Amino acid sequence: MTLSSPTKTALETARRVLRIESEAIAGLIERLDGRFELVVETLYSCKGRVVVTGLGKSGLIGRKIAATFASTGTPSVFLHAAEALHGDLGVLTGADVLLAITSSGETEELVELLEAIKRLGIPVITLTANARSTIGTASDIVLDIAVKEEACTLNLAPTASTAAAMAMGDALAVALLERRSFNQEDFAALHPGGRLGKKLRRIEALMHSGEDLPRVLPNAKMPDVIYEMSRKGLGLAAVADADGRLLGIVTDGDLRRMMQKRQENILDLAAADCMTKNPVTLGRAELAATALRLMEEKKITSVLVVDAAGRLEGVLHVHDLWTLQLF
Repeated sequence: MTLSSPTKTALETARRVLRIESEAIAGLIERLDGRFELVVETLYSCKGRVVVTGLGKSGLIGRKIAATFASTGTPSVFLHAAEALHGDLGVLTGADVLLAITSSGETEELVELLEAIKRLGIPVITLTANARSTIGTASDIVLDIAVKEEACTLNLAPTASTAAAMAMGDALAVALLERRSFNQEDFAALHPGGRLGKKLRRIEALMHSGEDLPRVLPNAKMPDVIYEMSRKGLGLAAVADADGRLLGIVTDGDLRRMMQKRQENILDLAAADCMTKNPVTLGRAELAATALRLMEEKKITSVLVVDAAGRLEGVLHVHDLWTLQLF
């Protein structure tokens, strides 16, 4: 007996499952209408939190949707439908919006939960395959997530239906993200840890400043400039006036070019004679990823950091970005 037959069967099954689930998601597109926009505006206008609820596989999908909302600027929590009936209902406030997920629309715990929800006057949005169900008719807005079939061979295990629910949740999250003009800086503020947090670090957390910043006055002689560059070990010296306003930069490359161009009296020159004016700069609140992109575009190895008035605050070297896994 060879392994080719079962392997072929497994591949065929995988292709069939992926085809059914992709068709289930694609089928949602043509059914989108003004109700989706109404849901987005309702969630956007929510003064409290979007409380996502569900049970079983729908509950697991709900946890993911709530997490995606929260990480993209929409305050959200997950409320287990069964636990809500035993005390967790207290998590709800009158300023919240409930987003329920139920394929059948007849989940007993959700039906009981809606009775209490209605007394609080909280708007109810439901993702369901049965708009005419008990929960569907009791909801303020319903989004249709019905699928033609499950990917399960028995047509029983939630597969295509959960994929459709997940996709609809992602569509809502991204629409809300854009509605809020949620940007990279906002995302960074909500993801300070892990790999994402590293990629979204701000320049101010990585730059060399204070005594670690190589800096000279414009009238500094070249021996002092070279000493400052060597002592700080960044291959450059920023040139700033007595008030800290940035005037230019002297790099290793500038020194080599000056030595090739001028054979004598190099050490008699001042920093202002050798510096490159108008160096590339960024503000301290910019993302490290932005700095790396700028370095790659300009083919440079460092950027100077200045404040709104053009005063020198620090320097960021490409070596400082190696540990952030940006490359």
